[in-house]
Amino acid sequence: MILKSLSLINYKNLDTKSFDFDTKINCFVGPNGIGKTNILDAIYHLSFGKSYFNPISSQNIKHDEDFFVVDGLYEKGNREEKIIVSLKKGQKKIIKRNGKNYDKFSDHIGFLPLVMISPADRDLIIEGSDTRRKFIDSVISQSDKIYLADLINYQKLLSQRNALLKYFALNNTFNKVSLEVYNEQLNDLGNAIFKKRDAFLQTFIPIFKSRYEWISSHNETVNLVYKSDLFNANLKTLLETNIKRDRALQYTSVGIHKDDLSFEIEDHPIKKFGSQGQQKSFLIALKLAQFDFIKAQSGVNPILVLDDIFDKLDEQRVSQIISLVDKEHFGQLFISDTHPERTENAVKRVHQTYKLFKL
Repeated sequence: MILKSLSLINYKNLDTKSFDFDTKINCFVGPNGIGKTNILDAIYHLSFGKSYFNPISSQNIKHDEDFFVVDGLYEKGNREEKIIVSLKKGQKKIIKRNGKNYDKFSDHIGFLPLVMISPADRDLIIEGSDTRRKFIDSVISQSDKIYLADLINYQKLLSQRNALLKYFALNNTFNKVSLEVYNEQLNDLGNAIFKKRDAFLQTFIPIFKSRYEWISSHNETVNLVYKSDLFNANLKTLLETNIKRDRALQYTSVGIHKDDLSFEIEDHPIKKFGSQGQQKSFLIALKLAQFDFIKAQSGVNPILVLDDIFDKLDEQRVSQIISLVDKEHFGQLFISDTHPERTENAVKRVHQTYKLFKL
């Protein structure tokens, strides 16, 4: 699968831009603030129907404009696929495939597999568990539509149960039967989601470890540890056991929406005990393992997007990562950097066609 062309109108700080991609490696170079990352984000937007950096769609419209359009032409499975994502202020976002609107945006997820590596990934280490759950969910959802549907339904039911708990508190009342209806439904979905997350990580963790070993060339050991309430009991039991607490808090305090993924180096949290270089290598290994997993599940080479890849990595390490595209199982690559010479030196070392877009 390759992206053949990209057109943008009023996307973030870009008014009108068009690019044709006829090479395997495509590099956007230029000073900070000119829009390199926004071009890469537009490519991400075509795959996921939202921005990598700002999921509030209306905030991706250029200042003082009323709409944005991102238009991409792909070649996938020997046929052309035209994807358009557009939004006009005050209206719903539209995603079109070959001129036909998607009824549900979730139907588009996984159609154009893509992995993005960015300095913003550090949020996976420093932010709360929600960020790491979203990472797990985004990887699984690209190849499992049932998982994505279960996740959406779970979140709806969870919101309804939380609203009921608040209603009980505000009206000084309680109805055990109505709460049990939600408990039953959440239990079915929650247990199914938990099992798929657990199975995914059992497959994913060895891939991640081998990727880290390859990137770091060091002897330290790393690990991902899945933490979930559901290792202790099924969700229905947990919900019933914690009802007093939930009523006091006015929200659901246990469940798969509280799951976390512990990032460890030498059996200690990498957030506290990992150097900047180790943390960066950890995150890149995580994303390359994501690439490997998605490719294995879909049979398609995901697009690989490297935003400001030289951030905290030396040129030799970057060249090592770029050299991956020399191998058959890697597809199209998009890179952004502030230094044209540095980028060109890195990509020249691999035996693939490349193009520099100077902004």
